[in-house]
Amino acid sequence: MELNSNGVALAVLFGLALALVGVMYLAATYLGPKKFNKAKLQPFECGMDPVGSPREGGLRLRFYVVAILFVVFDIETIFLYPWAVSYSKLGLFGLVEVLVFLGALGIGLFYVLRKGVVAWK
Repeated sequence: MELNSNGVALAVLFGLALALVGVMYLAATYLGPKKFNKAKLQPFECGMDPVGSPREGGLRLRFYVVAILFVVFDIETIFLYPWAVSYSKLGLFGLVEVLVFLGALGIGLFYVLRKGVVAWK
């Protein structure tokens, strides 16, 4: 089996990556701290000592819903940016497509609001 120049370059790249990982591991092992400070191993919460177990209270579900809605509308912005940049080239077809996209997101948002999922009771 004959390796072409791309295969050799790839093998060299993987070899260098493994060598770098090995060097970093050895440097951390031999140059890093041998003794840990007990205070540094404690959890840290905004400058205050943690109270209770993190598994006890937890966050309410509505915080996760708001986070997911934020991600959805953040992704919407990412999808709208290329459309805005090439708006003049797309013409009427691009406008109709983005209106369909925004309409689908609007229907979803209306449904979520109607169900009261984000109501802060």
